[in-house]
Amino acid sequence: MPVTSYTRNIPSLSASSASIRILDLSTKVWFTVIVIGQLIFSYYIIRLYGSSALLGNLEGWNAMTPHGYVPRDLMGNVVFGAHIFFAAIITIGGPIQLLPQIRARIPRFHRINGRLYIGSAFLISLAGFYLAWVRGAAGGLTDSIIITINGLIIFTCAYFAIRYAIQRNLEIHRQWAIRLFLAMSGVWFFRVFLMLWLLIHQAPVGFDPETFQGPFLTALGVFVYILPQVFAQIYFRAKAASSSKLKIITSAGLIILTFGIVAGIFGATMGLWLPLL
Repeated sequence: MPVTSYTRNIPSLSASSASIRILDLSTKVWFTVIVIGQLIFSYYIIRLYGSSALLGNLEGWNAMTPHGYVPRDLMGNVVFGAHIFFAAIITIGGPIQLLPQIRARIPRFHRINGRLYIGSAFLISLAGFYLAWVRGAAGGLTDSIIITINGLIIFTCAYFAIRYAIQRNLEIHRQWAIRLFLAMSGVWFFRVFLMLWLLIHQAPVGFDPETFQGPFLTALGVFVYILPQVFAQIYFRAKAASSSKLKIITSAGLIILTFGIVAGIFGATMGLWLPLL
């Protein structure tokens, strides 16, 4: 190859490698922030709900969740308790499952944790259906429908994650595992972005805090339960694309989301979780 032709390619190669590094770094920062936030949430779940159960103070479940404990509703209370128990498992186990170091160095643990995680995904979704349609969701019919859609997304992602793991198509398996993680994190995302909204407006704009209904909450449900699957597909395309532009745009989106999540975690921790512990 002539020297001039070789040197002409250097800028494009450098731009491509730089965009790959930027996308990789922005992904790691985004994931690290989510892990920290979910660990805080796990601590909150265990301290508030676990401690209340161990002390026999099931009424303490109602400190943050309407109808968490209902007298003389044994079935509903058991389902709610199971829902919270599996929420703690998935909030801790999900991030661990996506760590490449665990997958590479302790593959047996990765498989065991994966089975536990996917089993919990099915069980927590079934519990969510029961609580939404039998007890009734806090936001009424619209909330019940959105919760059901999220559960169906979880079922779909879990099914394909299992299917491609069995087929040993590990690249596609990992993509569905990421989709499952996003779907399972929907409840956490909901709280984080709700607190971000309240931090911005310093008031419950777009919804009624008494009935927990309103256009904002409907839009937020779509944003945290459905759109992450679209974002995931964009991310996978950006990773595979030769275009540096798509990688940079995706990285910028991840950085913006990360800033929003950091603010939301701070708001949720200081204004929602720690005050109840």
